Amino acid sequence: MTDQPIPSNDFELALRESLDAETAVIGDLIRGTIVAVHGDVALVDIAGKSEAVLPRDELEDLGTGDPVEVVVTGIGEEIRVSRRLALELQLKEKLADAVESGEAVEGKVVGRRKGGFDVTIAGVRGFCPMSQISDLRGEDLDSHLGQTYTFKVLEFDPDQRKLVVSRAALLREEKERLRADAWERLEPGAVVDGTVGSLTEFGAFVDIGGVDGLVHVTEIAHHRVNRPSDALAIGQPVTVKILDVDRAKNRISLSIKQLLANPWDGVDERYAPRTAFSGTVVRATDFGVFVELEPGLDGLVHVSQLQPGVELGSAELAVGATVQGWVRDVDPTNHRIGLTMRRLPDRDPWERIEMRYQEGQVVEGTVENGADFGVFVELEPGLSGLIPISELGVERGTDPRSVFQPGEKVKVKVMTLDPGRQRISLSVRAYQHEQERQEYAGHMSSGSAEPTMTGFGAQLQAALKGNKK
Repeated sequence: MTDQPIPSNDFELALRESLDAETAVIGDLIRGTIVAVHGDVALVDIAGKSEAVLPRDELEDLGTGDPVEVVVTGIGEEIRVSRRLALELQLKEKLADAVESGEAVEGKVVGRRKGGFDVTIAGVRGFCPMSQISDLRGEDLDSHLGQTYTFKVLEFDPDQRKLVVSRAALLREEKERLRADAWERLEPGAVVDGTVGSLTEFGAFVDIGGVDGLVHVTEIAHHRVNRPSDALAIGQPVTVKILDVDRAKNRISLSIKQLLANPWDGVDERYAPRTAFSGTVVRATDFGVFVELEPGLDGLVHVSQLQPGVELGSAELAVGATVQGWVRDVDPTNHRIGLTMRRLPDRDPWERIEMRYQEGQVVEGTVENGADFGVFVELEPGLSGLIPISELGVERGTDPRSVFQPGEKVKVKVMTLDPGRQRISLSVRAYQHEQERQEYAGHMSSGSAEPTMTGFGAQLQAALKGNKK
C-alpha cells in the first residue's frame, strides 16, 4: 500500500476522500449542492455519489449551501464539473422547446452584418434577419445595436450551431393581441390617447392601442388644413375622440378638432356687425376672398364688398396679405361671417331716403364696378345705384368696363327711386343732356338774341349796318 501524504488542511482532506467515492460519467447533468469554497475552486456534493470541483468563477452569485446544476467535464484524480455547460445545455433545451411553443427569449443585439444582426442569447450566438428586427419601416437600423430585446425562436439546430430569431414576429403578435382588446373596448364618444403612425393626403392614421383609426383632414383642426403634414408629424402623441366604429369594415373614425375649443362659440359677441377687423387672406375664389380672423374662424369679403378700384387677383388681396375692414353680418348657426372693406354707414341709408334724394336730382358718386348691363355707383356708404347700359351715354356695343373705371368719380342724374325694393336708377346721358340745356339757356340769357358771327359773316354784317346809315 502506497503511503498517503498528510493533508495540509481540512479542504484537501475532503477533496482526497471524494476520490474514493463512486464516480460519474463525463457529460452527465447532475444536481448538487455547494459544500465548500476555497481559493479558485468550490466543492460540489453531487447527490451523494461524490464531491466534484467547480471553477469558482462559474459560481457567480452562488455560495455554500446553494443548490447548483453542473455537467461532468472530467474524471481522474478529481471530478471536474462545469456550471456554464449546464446552463448552456439548459438553454439549448429551452431554445428547442421555444421553437415549438413560441415562448419568447431574451437576447442582445451585438453586431450587424449583411442581411441582418448578430444576437447573443445567454452566450449562444444567433441571427436575426434584417426584416425581422422590427415591424416598422424607415427606422435607423444602427439604433438597434447594443439593445436587449425579446425574440421569438424561428429555427434552432444545436448540431449545426444555427439559431434564427425574430423580434418583429413578437411585435406583430403583441399588436394583434392589443388590436383584439381594442376592438372590445372602443366605443363612439370615447376619448383616448394615441400616436400618429402615418400621414396621407386625406388624413392621419393614429395608433390607439393596437388599432389604427383615421383622423380625416377636416377633423384635424377648426381652421382649414391643406395637408395633414402641415399640422401633424409621425410619432406625435395626440388625444382623439372616437366618432365611429365599424367592426365589419375594420374602420375607426377619429377627431382631434372636437376636443379643441370651438372658435365659433361666442362669435356673435366678438364679431358683432360694424366691428372693425384685421385679418389675413387665406383663400381666393371667383366671388371673393376668405379672410382668417383667428385660427379656425374665416370670413368672406364678397367681390361686391371690395373697395372701389380693388379687383380680385390684385397684390393687396394675395394669399397671406393683411386686410382691414368691418363685419357686415354673422351667422353662428351656419358658420358664416360676411365682411366688407367698405366703410359701413352709421345708420340705415334707406331710412328717409326721400329727404336726401329725389328723381331728377344731379348727384356725384364713385364707380364701384362695371358689368355687361351697366355700372354700379356708390352714392354714400351702403347706398349704391345702377346706371343701365342704355343710360351710360356711350356708343352701342361699348364695354362699360372699358369706359368707367372703379374708383372714378362720376356725376349722374337720379332717374327712379324705389325705397321699397331698395333700388336707384341713375343716368349719365340724362345728366349730359341737362348740362347741354343749361349751357344753351345760359348763353341765350347772357346778351343779344342775335347769333354772334365771326370772319366773313361778321364783315358782311358790319357792311349791311353801314348802308342803313
